[in-house]
Amino acid sequence: MQRTLAKETVAHVGETVILQGWVSARRDMGKIAFFDLRDRSGIVQVVCVPAELSVSTQELIKDVRSEYCLQITGVVKERGPKQINPDVPTGTVEVLVKEVVLFNAAKTPPFEIGDTSGVSEDVRLTYRYLDLRSPRLQRNLRLRDQIITFFRQYMHDHDFVEIETPILMKGTPEGSREYLVPSRVHPKKFYVLPQSPQQFKQLCMVAGFERYFQIARCFRDEDQRGDRQPEFTQLDFEMSFVTQEEILQYTEAMFVALVQQLFPDKHLTQKPFLRLTYAESMERYGTDKPDLRKDKNDPDELAFAWVLDFPMFEVDVEGRIAAKHHPFCSIKDEDREKFLRGEDLLSIRANAYDLVLNGYELSSGSIRIHERALQKRIFDLLEISEEEQQVRFGHMLEALSYGAPPHGGFAPGIDRIVMLLAGEPNIREVIAFPKDGQARDLMMGAPSAIEAERLKEAHIKLI
Repeated sequence: MQRTLAKETVAHVGETVILQGWVSARRDMGKIAFFDLRDRSGIVQVVCVPAELSVSTQELIKDVRSEYCLQITGVVKERGPKQINPDVPTGTVEVLVKEVVLFNAAKTPPFEIGDTSGVSEDVRLTYRYLDLRSPRLQRNLRLRDQIITFFRQYMHDHDFVEIETPILMKGTPEGSREYLVPSRVHPKKFYVLPQSPQQFKQLCMVAGFERYFQIARCFRDEDQRGDRQPEFTQLDFEMSFVTQEEILQYTEAMFVALVQQLFPDKHLTQKPFLRLTYAESMERYGTDKPDLRKDKNDPDELAFAWVLDFPMFEVDVEGRIAAKHHPFCSIKDEDREKFLRGEDLLSIRANAYDLVLNGYELSSGSIRIHERALQKRIFDLLEISEEEQQVRFGHMLEALSYGAPPHGGFAPGIDRIVMLLAGEPNIREVIAFPKDGQARDLMMGAPSAIEAERLKEAHIKLI
Protein backbone atom coordinates (compact mmCIF):
# COMPACT_ATOMS: atom_id res chain seq x y z
CA MET A 1 0.00 0.00 0.00
CA GLN A 2 1.29 3.45 -0.91
CA ARG A 3 1.69 6.30 1.55
CA THR A 4 -1.16 8.80 1.81
CA LEU A 5 -0.37 12.44 2.67
CA ALA A 6 -2.28 14.15 5.48
CA LYS A 7 -4.10 16.53 3.12
CA GLU A 8 -5.24 13.59 0.95
CA THR A 9 -7.15 11.83 3.73
CA VAL A 10 -10.34 13.81 3.02
CA ALA A 11 -10.59 11.97 -0.31
CA HIS A 12 -10.26 8.51 1.28
CA VAL A 13 -13.15 8.29 3.74
CA GLY A 14 -13.85 4.67 4.62
CA GLU A 15 -10.49 3.50 3.28
CA THR A 16 -7.40 2.14 4.99
CA VAL A 17 -4.40 4.45 4.59
CA ILE A 18 -0.76 4.60 5.60
CA LEU A 19 0.43 7.92 7.05
CA GLN A 20 4.03 8.87 7.80
CA GLY A 21 5.18 11.95 9.67
CA TRP A 22 5.77 13.64 13.01
CA VAL A 23 3.56 14.02 16.07
CA SER A 24 2.75 17.72 16.48
CA ALA A 25 0.64 17.28 19.61
CA ARG A 26 -0.81 14.59 21.85
CA ARG A 27 -4.04 14.73 23.80
CA ASP A 28 -5.37 12.02 26.12
CA MET A 29 -9.05 11.58 26.99
CA GLY A 30 -9.24 8.66 29.37
CA LYS A 31 -7.87 5.61 27.59
CA ILE A 32 -8.19 7.20 24.14
CA ALA A 33 -5.21 9.12 22.73
CA PHE A 34 -5.37 11.71 19.96
CA PHE A 35 -2.32 12.66 17.88
CA ASP A 36 -1.97 15.48 15.39
CA LEU A 37 0.25 13.92 12.74
CA ARG A 38 2.20 16.33 10.55
CA ASP A 39 3.82 15.77 7.16
CA ARG A 40 4.84 18.06 4.33
CA SER A 41 1.23 18.57 3.26
CA GLY A 42 -0.30 19.51 6.60
CA ILE A 43 -1.83 17.95 9.72
CA VAL A 44 -4.48 15.30 10.31
CA GLN A 45 -5.89 14.02 13.59
CA VAL A 46 -5.42 10.33 14.40
CA VAL A 47 -7.29 8.49 17.14
CA CYS A 48 -5.89 5.60 19.17
CA VAL A 49 -8.68 3.44 20.66
CA PRO A 50 -7.27 0.51 22.71
CA ALA A 51 -9.86 -1.97 21.43
CA GLU A 52 -8.70 -1.31 17.83
CA LEU A 53 -4.99 -1.88 18.61
CA SER A 54 -2.73 -4.85 19.14
CA VAL A 55 -1.13 -5.23 22.58
CA SER A 56 2.29 -4.24 21.21
CA THR A 57 0.87 -1.09 19.61
CA GLN A 58 -0.92 -0.17 22.84
CA GLU A 59 2.39 -0.42 24.67
CA LEU A 60 4.22 1.57 22.00
CA ILE A 61 1.86 4.55 22.01
CA LYS A 62 2.16 5.00 25.77
CA ASP A 63 5.51 6.71 25.22
CA VAL A 64 4.72 8.64 22.04
CA ARG A 65 4.98 12.41 22.38
CA SER A 66 5.68 15.50 20.29
CA GLU A 67 8.12 15.13 17.39
CA TYR A 68 8.19 11.33 17.44
CA CYS A 69 8.47 10.10 13.85
CA LEU A 70 5.82 7.46 13.10
CA GLN A 71 4.07 5.39 10.51
CA ILE A 72 0.36 4.93 11.14
CA THR A 73 -1.98 2.51 9.41
CA GLY A 74 -5.64 3.32 9.96
CA VAL A 75 -9.10 3.89 8.54
CA VAL A 76 -10.27 7.37 7.55
CA LYS A 77 -13.52 8.30 9.32
CA GLU A 78 -15.81 11.29 8.90
CA ARG A 79 -16.12 13.43 12.02
CA GLY A 80 -19.51 14.22 13.48
CA PRO A 81 -20.88 17.73 12.89
CA LYS A 82 -19.85 18.90 16.37
CA GLN A 83 -16.31 17.50 16.02
CA ILE A 84 -15.45 19.25 12.73
CA ASN A 85 -12.42 21.56 12.98
CA PRO A 86 -12.88 24.40 10.45
CA ASP A 87 -9.36 25.72 11.05
CA VAL A 88 -7.56 22.94 9.17
CA PRO A 89 -8.21 21.48 5.68
CA THR A 90 -8.53 17.98 7.15
CA GLY A 91 -10.93 19.06 9.90
CA THR A 92 -13.80 16.96 8.55
CA VAL A 93 -11.98 13.63 9.03
CA GLU A 94 -9.85 11.67 11.45
CA VAL A 95 -7.91 8.44 11.14
CA LEU A 96 -8.78 5.51 13.41
CA VAL A 97 -5.44 3.87 14.14
CA LYS A 98 -4.93 0.15 13.57
CA GLU A 99 -1.14 -0.11 13.74
CA VAL A 100 1.78 2.17 14.66
CA VAL A 101 5.40 1.80 13.58
CA LEU A 102 8.00 3.87 15.42
CA PHE A 103 10.60 5.23 13.00
CA ASN A 104 12.38 7.29 15.64
CA ALA A 105 11.78 8.66 19.11
CA ALA A 106 12.51 12.31 19.90
CA LYS A 107 13.98 14.03 22.92
CA THR A 108 11.95 16.90 24.32
CA PRO A 109 12.72 19.80 21.93
CA PRO A 110 14.40 22.92 23.38
CA PHE A 111 11.35 24.93 22.24
CA GLU A 112 7.83 24.21 21.02
CA ILE A 113 7.60 23.54 17.29
CA GLY A 114 5.00 26.18 16.63
CA ASP A 115 5.47 29.92 16.44
CA THR A 116 9.19 30.16 17.19
CA SER A 117 9.47 33.91 16.53
CA GLY A 118 9.65 34.61 20.27
CA VAL A 119 12.40 32.05 20.92
CA SER A 120 15.99 33.25 21.34
CA GLU A 121 17.62 33.36 17.90
CA ASP A 122 20.78 31.74 19.26
CA VAL A 123 18.73 28.73 20.38
CA ARG A 124 16.79 28.63 17.12
CA LEU A 125 19.97 28.70 15.02
CA THR A 126 21.66 26.07 17.20
CA TYR A 127 18.69 23.74 16.57
CA ARG A 128 17.88 25.07 13.11
CA TYR A 129 16.67 21.67 11.87
CA LEU A 130 13.93 21.88 14.52
CA ASP A 131 13.22 25.56 13.87
CA LEU A 132 12.69 24.67 10.21
CA ARG A 133 9.85 22.32 11.21
CA SER A 134 7.80 25.34 12.35
CA PRO A 135 4.91 26.35 10.05
CA ARG A 136 6.34 29.83 9.45
CA LEU A 137 9.76 28.67 8.28
CA GLN A 138 8.23 25.84 6.28
CA ARG A 139 6.12 28.48 4.54
CA ASN A 140 9.11 30.80 4.01
CA LEU A 141 11.32 28.14 2.45
CA ARG A 142 8.51 26.89 0.21
CA LEU A 143 7.80 30.49 -0.80
CA ARG A 144 11.47 30.93 -1.63
CA ASP A 145 11.29 27.84 -3.84
CA GLN A 146 8.23 29.25 -5.65
CA ILE A 147 9.98 32.58 -6.29
CA ILE A 148 13.15 30.93 -7.61
CA THR A 149 11.06 28.61 -9.77
CA PHE A 150 9.20 31.63 -11.17
CA PHE A 151 12.44 33.45 -12.02
CA ARG A 152 13.98 30.38 -13.62
CA GLN A 153 10.92 29.77 -15.79
CA TYR A 154 10.64 33.46 -16.72
CA MET A 155 14.26 33.48 -17.83
CA HIS A 156 13.86 30.34 -19.91
CA ASP A 157 10.69 31.74 -21.47
CA HIS A 158 12.73 34.74 -22.68
CA ASP A 159 15.55 32.73 -24.27
CA PHE A 160 18.10 32.94 -21.44
CA VAL A 161 20.59 30.10 -20.95
CA GLU A 162 21.39 28.98 -17.40
CA ILE A 163 25.17 28.76 -16.99
CA GLU A 164 27.01 27.93 -13.78
CA THR A 165 30.19 29.92 -13.14
CA PRO A 166 33.10 29.00 -10.85
CA ILE A 167 33.05 29.29 -7.08
CA LEU A 168 36.85 29.05 -6.85
CA MET A 169 38.22 32.00 -8.76
CA LYS A 170 41.07 34.48 -8.95
CA GLY A 171 41.22 37.28 -6.42
CA THR A 172 40.46 40.61 -8.14
CA PRO A 173 39.52 43.00 -5.31
CA GLU A 174 36.89 45.39 -6.58
CA GLY A 175 34.52 46.06 -3.70
CA SER A 176 33.88 44.05 -0.54
CA ARG A 177 36.51 41.93 1.16
CA GLU A 178 36.82 38.46 -0.36
CA TYR A 179 37.03 35.08 1.37
CA LEU A 180 40.38 33.40 0.71
CA VAL A 181 40.81 29.70 -0.12
CA PRO A 182 44.39 28.32 0.07
CA SER A 183 45.57 26.01 -2.69
CA ARG A 184 47.10 22.75 -1.51
CA VAL A 185 48.64 21.86 -4.87
CA HIS A 186 49.98 25.36 -5.55
CA PRO A 187 51.88 26.44 -2.41
CA LYS A 188 51.51 30.07 -1.30
CA LYS A 189 48.72 30.69 -3.81
CA PHE A 190 45.03 31.26 -3.17
CA TYR A 191 41.62 31.17 -4.75
CA VAL A 192 38.86 33.49 -3.57
CA LEU A 193 35.12 32.95 -3.36
CA PRO A 194 33.24 35.22 -5.80
CA GLN A 195 31.58 38.39 -4.53
CA SER A 196 29.42 37.97 -7.63
CA PRO A 197 29.78 36.31 -11.05
CA GLN A 198 30.44 39.78 -12.54
CA GLN A 199 33.45 38.97 -14.70
CA PHE A 200 32.24 35.50 -15.68
CA LYS A 201 28.88 36.75 -16.88
CA GLN A 202 30.60 39.38 -19.00
CA LEU A 203 32.84 36.67 -20.41
CA CYS A 204 29.69 34.69 -21.28
CA MET A 205 28.68 37.67 -23.41
CA VAL A 206 32.08 37.67 -25.11
CA ALA A 207 31.50 33.95 -25.70
CA GLY A 208 28.36 34.73 -27.69
CA PHE A 209 25.58 33.35 -25.48
CA GLU A 210 23.84 36.77 -25.54
CA ARG A 211 21.42 35.92 -22.73
CA TYR A 212 22.81 34.28 -19.58
CA PHE A 213 21.43 33.74 -16.09
CA GLN A 214 22.01 31.69 -12.99
CA ILE A 215 20.75 31.45 -9.42
CA ALA A 216 24.18 32.43 -8.13
CA ARG A 217 25.81 31.94 -4.74
CA CYS A 218 27.93 34.95 -3.73
CA PHE A 219 30.31 35.53 -0.83
CA ARG A 220 31.41 38.74 0.89
CA ASP A 221 33.50 39.02 4.04
CA GLU A 222 31.77 42.10 5.42
CA ASP A 223 30.06 43.22 8.60
CA GLN A 224 26.66 41.64 9.16
CA ARG A 225 23.22 43.24 9.46
CA GLY A 226 19.58 42.19 9.09
CA ASP A 227 19.58 42.23 5.28
CA ARG A 228 23.09 40.90 4.78
CA GLN A 229 24.82 37.50 5.07
CA PRO A 230 28.38 36.36 4.32
CA GLU A 231 26.92 34.07 1.65
CA PHE A 232 23.82 34.98 -0.27
CA THR A 233 21.90 34.20 -3.45
CA GLN A 234 21.06 36.39 -6.41
CA LEU A 235 19.30 36.04 -9.74
CA ASP A 236 22.23 37.00 -11.93
CA PHE A 237 21.58 37.82 -15.59
CA GLU A 238 23.33 39.50 -18.50
CA MET A 239 22.20 40.48 -22.01
CA SER A 240 24.09 41.40 -25.19
CA PHE A 241 23.13 44.04 -27.77
CA VAL A 242 20.89 45.72 -25.21
CA THR A 243 20.25 49.24 -23.96
CA GLN A 244 19.72 50.33 -20.36
CA GLU A 245 16.07 51.05 -21.15
CA GLU A 246 15.53 47.52 -22.43
CA ILE A 247 17.00 46.03 -19.24
CA LEU A 248 14.80 48.26 -17.06
CA GLN A 249 11.67 47.33 -19.00
CA TYR A 250 12.47 43.62 -18.96
CA THR A 251 13.17 43.59 -15.23
CA GLU A 252 10.13 45.68 -14.35
CA ALA A 253 7.83 43.41 -16.37
CA MET A 254 9.33 40.37 -14.61
CA PHE A 255 8.67 41.76 -11.12
CA VAL A 256 5.14 42.84 -12.02
CA ALA A 257 4.48 39.31 -13.29
CA LEU A 258 5.98 37.83 -10.10
CA VAL A 259 3.62 39.84 -7.91
CA GLN A 260 0.59 39.13 -10.08
CA GLN A 261 1.27 35.40 -10.25
CA LEU A 262 2.45 34.59 -6.71
CA PHE A 263 1.21 37.50 -4.59
CA PRO A 264 -2.18 38.63 -5.95
CA ASP A 265 -3.14 40.09 -2.53
CA LYS A 266 -0.27 42.59 -2.68
CA HIS A 267 -0.51 45.86 -4.59
CA LEU A 268 2.00 48.11 -6.31
CA THR A 269 2.24 51.73 -5.18
CA GLN A 270 2.99 52.81 -8.71
CA LYS A 271 3.15 51.21 -12.15
CA PRO A 272 5.26 51.87 -14.16
CA PHE A 273 7.78 52.07 -11.32
CA LEU A 274 8.85 55.54 -10.26
CA ARG A 275 12.23 56.62 -11.68
CA LEU A 276 14.67 58.85 -9.80
CA THR A 277 18.22 59.84 -10.55
CA TYR A 278 20.73 59.19 -7.80
CA ALA A 279 21.05 62.96 -7.30
CA GLU A 280 17.26 63.36 -7.01
CA SER A 281 16.94 60.50 -4.55
CA MET A 282 19.68 61.87 -2.31
CA GLU A 283 18.26 65.40 -2.45
CA ARG A 284 14.64 64.39 -1.76
CA TYR A 285 15.07 61.47 0.62
CA GLY A 286 18.68 61.56 1.83
CA THR A 287 19.22 57.97 0.67
CA ASP A 288 19.63 56.02 -2.57
CA LYS A 289 17.10 53.41 -1.40
CA PRO A 290 14.01 55.38 -0.34
CA ASP A 291 10.90 53.78 1.15
CA LEU A 292 8.17 55.24 -1.06
CA ARG A 293 5.15 53.46 0.38
CA LYS A 294 2.11 55.68 0.95
CA ASP A 295 1.33 53.69 4.09
CA LYS A 296 4.45 52.44 5.87
CA ASN A 297 2.28 50.14 8.01
CA ASP A 298 0.77 48.30 5.05
CA PRO A 299 2.61 44.97 4.64
CA ASP A 300 0.93 44.37 1.27
CA GLU A 301 2.06 47.63 -0.34
CA LEU A 302 5.05 47.28 -2.68
CA ALA A 303 6.77 50.55 -3.62
CA PHE A 304 9.25 49.61 -6.34
CA ALA A 305 11.40 52.41 -7.74
CA TRP A 306 14.35 52.81 -10.07
CA VAL A 307 17.38 54.85 -9.02
CA LEU A 308 19.46 55.80 -12.08
CA ASP A 309 22.65 57.63 -13.10
CA PHE A 310 24.85 56.67 -10.16
CA PRO A 311 28.23 58.38 -9.87
CA MET A 312 30.98 56.33 -11.50
CA PHE A 313 33.54 57.25 -8.87
CA GLU A 314 33.66 57.99 -5.16
CA VAL A 315 36.37 58.69 -2.59
CA ASP A 316 37.20 55.69 -0.40
CA VAL A 317 38.09 55.74 3.30
CA GLU A 318 41.75 56.29 2.43
CA GLY A 319 40.91 59.34 0.31
CA ARG A 320 41.54 57.65 -3.04
CA ILE A 321 39.32 57.55 -6.09
CA ALA A 322 37.38 54.28 -6.26
CA ALA A 323 34.57 52.82 -8.38
CA LYS A 324 31.20 53.34 -6.66
CA HIS A 325 29.66 50.13 -8.07
CA HIS A 326 32.51 48.31 -9.81
CA PRO A 327 35.08 49.23 -12.46
CA PHE A 328 33.20 47.60 -15.36
CA CYS A 329 30.34 50.15 -15.58
CA SER A 330 30.18 52.25 -18.74
CA ILE A 331 30.04 56.05 -18.69
CA LYS A 332 27.05 58.15 -19.73
CA ASP A 333 27.56 59.64 -23.18
CA GLU A 334 27.19 63.18 -21.81
CA ASP A 335 30.16 62.64 -19.48
CA ARG A 336 32.37 60.68 -21.87
CA GLU A 337 34.67 63.55 -22.92
CA LYS A 338 35.19 64.64 -19.34
CA PHE A 339 35.98 61.03 -18.46
CA LEU A 340 38.52 60.68 -21.25
CA ARG A 341 40.24 63.87 -20.08
CA GLY A 342 40.23 62.64 -16.48
CA GLU A 343 38.54 65.84 -15.27
CA ASP A 344 36.13 66.32 -12.35
CA LEU A 345 35.89 62.57 -11.83
CA LEU A 346 33.37 62.72 -8.98
CA SER A 347 30.78 64.34 -11.28
CA ILE A 348 31.01 61.60 -13.91
CA ARG A 349 27.89 59.42 -14.06
CA ALA A 350 27.74 55.74 -14.93
CA ASN A 351 25.12 53.82 -16.87
CA ALA A 352 24.33 52.18 -13.52
CA TYR A 353 20.93 51.56 -11.96
CA ASP A 354 19.37 50.12 -8.82
CA LEU A 355 15.95 48.67 -8.15
CA VAL A 356 14.67 49.47 -4.65
CA LEU A 357 11.65 48.17 -2.76
CA ASN A 358 10.20 49.54 0.48
CA GLY A 359 13.52 51.03 1.57
CA TYR A 360 15.78 48.15 0.53
CA GLU A 361 18.12 47.84 -2.42
CA LEU A 362 16.96 44.77 -4.33
CA SER A 363 19.44 44.89 -7.16
CA SER A 364 22.25 46.77 -8.86
CA GLY A 365 23.20 46.66 -12.51
CA SER A 366 24.81 48.57 -15.32
CA ILE A 367 25.63 48.70 -18.98
CA ARG A 368 29.21 47.42 -19.08
CA ILE A 369 32.29 48.68 -20.83
CA HIS A 370 32.86 46.49 -23.88
CA GLU A 371 35.87 48.28 -25.39
CA ARG A 372 39.37 47.43 -24.20
CA ALA A 373 40.72 50.99 -24.37
CA LEU A 374 37.89 52.40 -22.25
CA GLN A 375 38.20 49.63 -19.69
CA LYS A 376 41.92 50.27 -19.41
CA ARG A 377 41.20 53.98 -18.98
CA ILE A 378 39.07 53.15 -15.93
CA PHE A 379 41.91 51.16 -14.41
CA ASP A 380 44.31 54.02 -15.11
CA LEU A 381 42.03 56.56 -13.42
CA LEU A 382 41.75 54.24 -10.43
CA GLU A 383 45.56 54.39 -10.26
CA ILE A 384 45.97 50.68 -10.84
CA SER A 385 49.48 50.17 -12.18
CA GLU A 386 50.16 48.48 -15.52
CA GLU A 387 51.60 45.49 -13.74
CA GLU A 388 48.66 45.21 -11.37
CA GLN A 389 46.21 45.60 -14.25
CA GLN A 390 47.74 42.57 -15.91
CA VAL A 391 47.84 40.53 -12.72
CA ARG A 392 44.26 41.34 -11.65
CA PHE A 393 42.40 42.04 -14.87
CA GLY A 394 44.59 40.90 -17.74
CA HIS A 395 42.09 38.21 -18.69
CA MET A 396 39.28 40.78 -18.96
CA LEU A 397 41.33 43.21 -21.06
CA GLU A 398 42.37 40.35 -23.33
CA ALA A 399 38.76 39.14 -23.71
CA LEU A 400 37.58 42.62 -24.70
CA SER A 401 40.04 42.46 -27.59
CA TYR A 402 38.06 39.71 -29.33
CA GLY A 403 34.88 41.36 -30.59
CA ALA A 404 33.13 41.82 -27.25
CA PRO A 405 29.51 42.94 -27.84
CA PRO A 406 27.75 45.78 -26.03
CA HIS A 407 26.16 44.22 -22.96
CA GLY A 408 24.63 44.88 -19.56
CA GLY A 409 22.91 43.11 -16.75
CA PHE A 410 21.33 43.01 -13.36
CA ALA A 411 21.40 40.87 -10.20
CA PRO A 412 18.30 40.96 -7.95
CA GLY A 413 18.96 39.59 -4.45
CA ILE A 414 16.81 36.51 -3.82
CA ASP A 415 17.10 36.67 -0.03
CA ARG A 416 15.86 40.27 0.22
CA ILE A 417 13.05 39.65 -2.27
CA VAL A 418 11.76 36.70 -0.27
CA MET A 419 12.20 38.58 3.02
CA LEU A 420 10.09 41.50 1.82
CA LEU A 421 7.39 39.43 0.15
CA ALA A 422 7.16 37.09 3.14
CA GLY A 423 6.90 40.06 5.52
CA GLU A 424 9.89 38.96 7.60
CA PRO A 425 12.17 41.35 9.56
CA ASN A 426 15.49 39.95 8.28
CA ILE A 427 16.87 37.59 5.67
CA ARG A 428 17.86 34.94 8.23
CA GLU A 429 14.15 34.03 8.38
CA VAL A 430 14.10 33.03 4.70
CA ILE A 431 17.45 31.19 4.47
CA ALA A 432 17.54 27.53 5.45
CA PHE A 433 20.81 27.57 7.37
CA PRO A 434 21.94 31.17 7.90
CA LYS A 435 24.82 32.59 9.89
CA ASP A 436 24.05 34.69 12.97
CA GLY A 437 24.77 38.40 13.36
CA GLN A 438 28.45 37.63 13.91
CA ALA A 439 28.76 35.40 10.82
CA ARG A 440 28.78 32.21 12.92
CA ASP A 441 27.04 28.92 12.19
CA LEU A 442 25.80 28.05 15.69
CA MET A 443 24.45 24.67 14.61
CA MET A 444 27.71 23.30 13.18
CA GLY A 445 30.07 25.47 15.21
CA ALA A 446 31.69 27.29 12.29
CA PRO A 447 34.11 28.91 11.90
CA SER A 448 36.22 26.43 13.80
CA ALA A 449 39.85 25.62 14.42
CA ILE A 450 41.64 23.38 11.89
CA GLU A 451 44.02 20.57 12.77
CA ALA A 452 47.74 21.38 12.50
CA GLU A 453 48.27 18.65 9.91
CA ARG A 454 45.63 20.12 7.60
CA LEU A 455 47.13 23.59 7.94
CA LYS A 456 50.54 22.20 7.06
CA GLU A 457 49.06 20.42 4.03
CA ALA A 458 47.61 23.75 2.84
CA HIS A 459 50.96 25.50 3.47
CA ILE A 460 49.52 27.79 6.17
CA LYS A 461 51.16 28.91 9.39
CA LEU A 462 49.08 30.63 12.06
CA ILE A 463 50.52 33.73 13.72
